[in-house]
Amino acid sequence: MNAIHQRQPARMWAGRSSLAALVGGTPVLWIPELRGEHGRGFWAKLEGHNPGGIKDRPALHMIGQARCRGELRPGAPIIESTSGTLGLGLALAGIAYGHPVTLVSDPGMEPIMHRLLSAYGAHVELVTEPLPTGGWQEARRERVRALLKEHSGAYCPDQYHNPDNVGAYDVLARELAEQLGRVDVLVCSVGTGGHSAGIYRTLQRLSPGVSLVGVDTIGSTIFGQPARPRLMRGLGSSIYPRNVHYQDFSEVHWVAPAEAVWACRRLAADRYATGGWSVGAVALVASWLARTEPADTTIVAVFPDGPQRYFDTVFNDAYCARHNLLFDHEPPPVPARLSHPAEAEAQSWTRCTTVTAPAEATR
Repeated sequence: MNAIHQRQPARMWAGRSSLAALVGGTPVLWIPELRGEHGRGFWAKLEGHNPGGIKDRPALHMIGQARCRGELRPGAPIIESTSGTLGLGLALAGIAYGHPVTLVSDPGMEPIMHRLLSAYGAHVELVTEPLPTGGWQEARRERVRALLKEHSGAYCPDQYHNPDNVGAYDVLARELAEQLGRVDVLVCSVGTGGHSAGIYRTLQRLSPGVSLVGVDTIGSTIFGQPARPRLMRGLGSSIYPRNVHYQDFSEVHWVAPAEAVWACRRLAADRYATGGWSVGAVALVASWLARTEPADTTIVAVFPDGPQRYFDTVFNDAYCARHNLLFDHEPPPVPARLSHPAEAEAQSWTRCTTVTAPAEATR
């Protein structure tokens, strides 16, 4: 077993407040509709302008709140499961507050992400086999539980179920209100459920009547589809996070990897604003909404990160060819339609306006 390394106490870090100040205040950018329909478009909240992406916000907030409650003692280890982005945020929080950080991931983590996390001082462990139920995610969480037993005083933020994950996004919603005034439609990718629930909760007060559109990946169980191996990371899940507030969503869209890649590449070529899997998926859906909603509708899509992490996947022609991601083939102009998530298994971009919590999510 690799020992968890030690950090200096938080009081030793004179730059703590300046590190936290790097997070938030991200810009919004008008994105013309991806198929070129004149005058239509949506606003993108560019969370890639944070040092590590959108999950810098909950990482700092969850760790700060745990410290305030006494759940995380000064200098104690932080241990968490991540596919990457929260890991960057926790590495930042570990430096800012003076905690060693151990992250449990799986072989799908990109080499650049693994190397960056190590460079930022985090210890990264990879599980080697998915579990029959819950797949890689549950295998990671099982390893986290084992590490917590081995290291007295260690703290796990548990991003999937921690309400502080949701609470971290109040500030982001207030930023949107200041930047845009009224918001009519909010489009969010859904993984842990934190940013969709947190932003929407505050926007309901600031923009009464706002609707929430969720974007998931094919093969994800969150909204009642069967679990399948998933190529896209950052959105989707093989477990049922309690931070997903099903009652908030007016509809959900499932997007396939090739469709997300097409949108990422189109964003890059035509808009010079792009990102990874989640960005492509939400841009595809937001663009469709821009074509179909009334012209004066203010649509906001949250872009969780930038393109840097995806140089060897989304933006690698050889990788795309190997996985049959034909990014030069436009997706259909409209999504397929399901009357209920259990009606059929989505294989490509599909929309459903019946959103209920799967039975497994309520156990």
